[in-house]
Amino acid sequence: MARENTSRYPWIPAFTGNPVVPYVPTREEIIDVVLKALDLREGDVLYDLGCGDGRIPVEAAKKYPIKRAVCVEIRDDLIEKARERVKEAGVEDKVDIIKGDFFKVPIKDATAIYMYLLTSVNEQLRPKLERELRIGTRVVTLDFQIPGWKPVRTIGGSGWQRTIYVYVIGESNKKRRPFF
Repeated sequence: MARENTSRYPWIPAFTGNPVVPYVPTREEIIDVVLKALDLREGDVLYDLGCGDGRIPVEAAKKYPIKRAVCVEIRDDLIEKARERVKEAGVEDKVDIIKGDFFKVPIKDATAIYMYLLTSVNEQLRPKLERELRIGTRVVTLDFQIPGWKPVRTIGGSGWQRTIYVYVIGESNKKRRPFF
């Protein structure tokens, strides 16, 4: 249950038990780079956790032979924007929209995941990803790494929306033994 925000900073949502992730859309000019990093193939099921306005799933559905894309978003206003985008693009048959908490939505059928969240949220999601995703599932994050995992590839450089981390379940999350 959300509490009223009585802090000195009313624009910051009150803590509700779930992490707060600000809505910052992936820039249009980087979408194709993100999609290439996801290495989407025929029959893939892409999940965008915290999809915002649905721009990544919609573009994936338009440009790649994926089975489907799934938008997971908790905010009603963004769900509505995602629905509008899906309809305008004519990809209703390939894009599902789930209103829900990405910590609670099952993701077992995903073969690719996109997340533009915060490092702290990625860290909290890591156990769910390890528990539910199959070996070989690709996980791509923008700007924020998944602590404890080693990317198989990093694309871009430093700066806002310039660094893409590519992880693969079974490779990136291997437990490494110390030398001693």
